[in-house]
Amino acid sequence: MIQRRTTDLVIFDCDGVLVDSEPISNAVMAEHITRLGWPMKGAESVRRFKGRTMAQVHAVIECRLGRAVDPAWRAAFHREQEDRMRTELRPVPGIKALIGRVHAAGLDSCVASQGRHEKMAISLGATGLLEVFAGRIFSAVDVARPKPHPDLFLHAARQMQADPSHCVVIEDSPTGIEGALAAGMHVIGYDPDRTGLLDADGVTVVKAMDGIRIS
Repeated sequence: MIQRRTTDLVIFDCDGVLVDSEPISNAVMAEHITRLGWPMKGAESVRRFKGRTMAQVHAVIECRLGRAVDPAWRAAFHREQEDRMRTELRPVPGIKALIGRVHAAGLDSCVASQGRHEKMAISLGATGLLEVFAGRIFSAVDVARPKPHPDLFLHAARQMQADPSHCVVIEDSPTGIEGALAAGMHVIGYDPDRTGLLDADGVTVVKAMDGIRIS
């Protein structure tokens, strides 16, 4: 059980925390990268790209291939990813109950994600969470620097009028963990497979959402 008595705001990452999108996104990513000439499976895509922005992923691909990638490739990836999300995406197990507990405790909540607003509208809409966070959804495109910089988390705190030291962030990637720690926030790492990738000083790691208690 995790108890926080100084929390005003809970900041949720989106992919992998609110919605179980990582398997879908990385399967599609691996397929599209393979078509470019870099053979890849979904598991490798997760290892290489989890927590990164699409611009960062694009740069890695171009560096590996040694050539520019047509912007149409990125557009095609986004189309297939979004099509599959609309039909296949599900909430992360236990997340709706956790959100309910957060709100029952009288705490504010918001979303802070590397993803584009358009993508979050689809993923949160497909899982019934869009209305829950309406008006409180923040993207890396809103700030100068994405995670692992603290900019996005600090932006979310400012918009929600919360002191960073009274914020709890729930993240599932090392990139997000690093950014939240740099913002001076309490950090909970969601690592259902216990990979150990989120283990760091100042981070409480849980395997399941029902192991989180915030007050």
